[in-house]
Amino acid sequence: MIAKSQSVTNFRFQSTWPAKDIFHEYANDFAKKVNDMTGGELRIEVLPAGSVVPAFGLLDAVSKGTLDGGHGVLVYHYGKNAALALWGSGPTFGMDANMLLSWHKYGGGAALLEEVYKTVGADVKSYVYGPMPTQPLGWFKKPITKIEDMKGMKFRTVGISIDMFTAMGVSVNALPGGEIVPAMDRGLLDGAEFNNASSDRLLGFPDVAKICMLQSYHQNAEQFEIMFNGPKYRALAPKLRAILDHAVEAASADMSWKAVDRYSKDYAEMQTQQGVKFFKTPDAVLRSQLRVFDEVVNKKAAENPLFKKIVESQRAFAARAVKWDLETNVQRRMAYDHYFRPAAAPAKKAEAKK
Repeated sequence: MIAKSQSVTNFRFQSTWPAKDIFHEYANDFAKKVNDMTGGELRIEVLPAGSVVPAFGLLDAVSKGTLDGGHGVLVYHYGKNAALALWGSGPTFGMDANMLLSWHKYGGGAALLEEVYKTVGADVKSYVYGPMPTQPLGWFKKPITKIEDMKGMKFRTVGISIDMFTAMGVSVNALPGGEIVPAMDRGLLDGAEFNNASSDRLLGFPDVAKICMLQSYHQNAEQFEIMFNGPKYRALAPKLRAILDHAVEAASADMSWKAVDRYSKDYAEMQTQQGVKFFKTPDAVLRSQLRVFDEVVNKKAAENPLFKKIVESQRAFAARAVKWDLETNVQRRMAYDHYFRPAAAPAKKAEAKK
């Protein structure tokens, strides 16, 4: 028998996150799955943000072939077409991130995303995956008790959230992840949001602020994007393209499970070891976000027919998906309180009736 040498395809792939961030770890997790499943026939090398291009330059670099692929989020392409932020910014009509992924895969979102990319001249194969939990309102020097507390604040966010917070009187600066904490440390930002307990901790937020406001509608449901250069993806053998399809789904599920474990640990340890105090964002602020987001969306929909088309598609899907979810799934708060917040023990019987 004569051994037949196997050709190897190498893809240079950049994430939009620093090497220490758990998001970069997710990119490595995906690459390992592909490398293992193809037996080395396709090898993806993952580089951290800035290795070849800045984080916000990923789409152009992959589309032009400067990079073979990348790992990021669609809201980072907001400057190309505001509609791209609809895969990550805003209340998503009450859908959580898994529902938004369901809309993407089964409700027409994938076809709409291809349409958006055509309008901006991007030739990429895009995979949307990895549902993220609701992101905090952000990190601050003192608790946010009312919407007026944020007016005039220098604040970091991305996507349509820029328009939402700007309309709420906030001065917004869209910075990539690795630049946020240094900007806060130098006083260039009064507050900022990034994503989750693990990323926020690794980036150093607890070193520059001790207050984190949980729950917000500015990025209620977001997911990651894995993309490949169009011509290079299409040149792959059908077998390898199929492996990429399944590796994305496997990485999406594994990321969700890892996130629950890691985020909950870092959430607890930031309180016990770093003195961070977490507060729930007041309902008045959340309601204000919903009102302002509607105004922003209506304005952009009037200016951009494709934006309007995507909003209408998401809204129609959410109307039935969220209703089904709310009426079907039992309340976790009740069970949590039952097991972990038992009622105070009854007072001792009047000291044995004296």
